[in-house]
Amino acid sequence: MSTTTLSVDCGGGGIKASVLDAEGNIISRAVRTPTPYPLPPTKLVETIASLASQLPGADRVTVGMPGMIRHGVVIATPHYITKDGPRSKVLPELVEAWARFDMGAGVSKALGIPSLVLNDAEVAGAGVVTGHGLEMIVTLGTGLGNAVFDNGLLAPHVEVSQGPVRWGLTYDDYIGEHERLRLGDAHWSRRVRRVVDALRPMYLWDRLYLGGGNSRRITAAQLARIGDDVVVVPNEAGMTGGARCWDMTRP
Repeated sequence: MSTTTLSVDCGGGGIKASVLDAEGNIISRAVRTPTPYPLPPTKLVETIASLASQLPGADRVTVGMPGMIRHGVVIATPHYITKDGPRSKVLPELVEAWARFDMGAGVSKALGIPSLVLNDAEVAGAGVVTGHGLEMIVTLGTGLGNAVFDNGLLAPHVEVSQGPVRWGLTYDDYIGEHERLRLGDAHWSRRVRRVVDALRPMYLWDRLYLGGGNSRRITAAQLARIGDDVVVVPNEAGMTGGARCWDMTRP
């Protein structure tokens, strides 16, 4: 009998879940809830358990969430330490609660199945990479997400989103949803192209994938100038990668 995976995509604005077959095909209708703020770790675990209760049972669970995650442990997360969500006040008690929280253990205990907790862009990348050469994904949504794969294996995570760009802004600030709404798609798309141009000599990828909910908002004019080594992929990869990523992580 093939292994089924509960795949959970935790974003800054919403959390959604579905069940996948062994090949990563969605076999149950996705369920979604707005991300509840303020959001201590226990509330996120409870939210995931609530979504799971609305879906068929699965053999294992994959959770993709924003931030630096190492071996299922949260090193830092940018959105869930705030009072009301992205760009709102950071609460010191949430910074403390999230630091070194073992999300993998918490989810496994709540659901009673093995878990794999990764950065959300890492899960999305697992859904689209070919397994050949150095492949990178940049996701565009509430902020910027990223992951790198070397011949199909997930490389150690680097939180590009928190790096400085210009004017004291981070990549999250520079091309996140707040700036897209402020600037409009045309101006924002030019920023996306500049970010791709800036990252290219740093990573020298064989292929870059642009995913996330806002990748579809990049204008045709900028896509035409962005390079043949760049491919726009569906936002659904953040869910469907939940099965493939189990074979792509390093020990």
